[in-house]
Amino acid sequence: MTKPRKLSTMIDRRQFVYAGVAGLALGARIPKAFAATYDLLIKGGRVIDPSAGLDAVRDVAISGGKIVAVAENIPGDATETIDAQGKVITPGLIDIHTHAGLGKDGPPMCLQDGVTAWVDAGSGGADNIDQVAAVARGAPQTGRILVNIARTGVIAPGGELHDINMANVALAQGAIARHRDVVVGVKARLSNNVAGANDLEALRRAQEAAAPFNLPVMIHVGQNYSPMRSLLALLKRGDIVTHMYAPGANGILDEGGRLIPDVTAARRRGVLFDFGNGVADHFDWDSVEKATRQGFWPDTFSTDWNTKSKTTGVVDLPNVMSKFITFGMPLSQIVACATVNAARVFPSFDDRGTLNVGAPADVAIMELREGTFDFLDNYKATRTGHQRLFPVGTVLAGKSVPRA
Repeated sequence: MTKPRKLSTMIDRRQFVYAGVAGLALGARIPKAFAATYDLLIKGGRVIDPSAGLDAVRDVAISGGKIVAVAENIPGDATETIDAQGKVITPGLIDIHTHAGLGKDGPPMCLQDGVTAWVDAGSGGADNIDQVAAVARGAPQTGRILVNIARTGVIAPGGELHDINMANVALAQGAIARHRDVVVGVKARLSNNVAGANDLEALRRAQEAAAPFNLPVMIHVGQNYSPMRSLLALLKRGDIVTHMYAPGANGILDEGGRLIPDVTAARRRGVLFDFGNGVADHFDWDSVEKATRQGFWPDTFSTDWNTKSKTTGVVDLPNVMSKFITFGMPLSQIVACATVNAARVFPSFDDRGTLNVGAPADVAIMELREGTFDFLDNYKATRTGHQRLFPVGTVLAGKSVPRA
């Protein structure tokens, strides 16, 4: 498959969009060649594209699987027209921490939620990565994989790294080489119930496995045996900390609720921090409140999704995004964390997360509904909000995805 041409207008993949981005006006001029017929025209939605600093009512025109215009009142006809008045239109959502690779039913379910690219974060290790890779290659949207440093992949409950011999560098490197087309990194689950006192050695081995391929490592943290500063010291630029707000011992906050200096230092040197909702011990409202009051917001949102997530506090990526509306995070920044910021984490997504002209026409259509909504943390505590995003449509490669 030919790699899509990297767009010259796109920002560097390490430049993340943060709160307070200035609204830049996107040119409304449409070349005459585009004024006749489009394959798909999305009319009159609130287009939020942080890659372009855009948050305004616009039309989006698509032809040949590409974005060809984003402007006010685009003239001309189209094979299909979507009336998006009252809807929020964003680049297709990118979920960098899922377990969608566990079965063929996962990717189509994600697609219904507006997720047009996903990463399976460590479901498979060297012993079972072939099955996960097959799901990624057969997915309707772009699917990528992080190889678990433990040869078994995730073992839950129980944990896969209590026996450090399961972290076999040679086998992990063989798995990466065998599936280099879909593997984008290495995963190490380092919470105490998964790795115990083996956490630092497991991370060293994950880095050793990733090094010849120049790949990032994602670490799952939470109630770690080792202090957070010890884990962060082993991370390089581009590595990812998921479950960033995990409460308890050895997290990002000290005993007084203050952000430890090592965390902000790690971010300054290019370590990325991912929300990673999940269902058990990954975040509570108190930890989020304390960290965000100190200005420590996520670089990316992810769900830790699986096919049972609809019945948990995860629900879907738009629901996870909505939780941060209640903390006062600007909607444009929330969208950035699930689009352009996520796209910058892995080179495979370099041309995604944007509605720039020439980009692949992956689009999420959502409703921002007003009301009273209860959101769950991992300890069944609720936080009430008055706005929530609901997925109502997806466009993949320029084609409208039928609703299930």
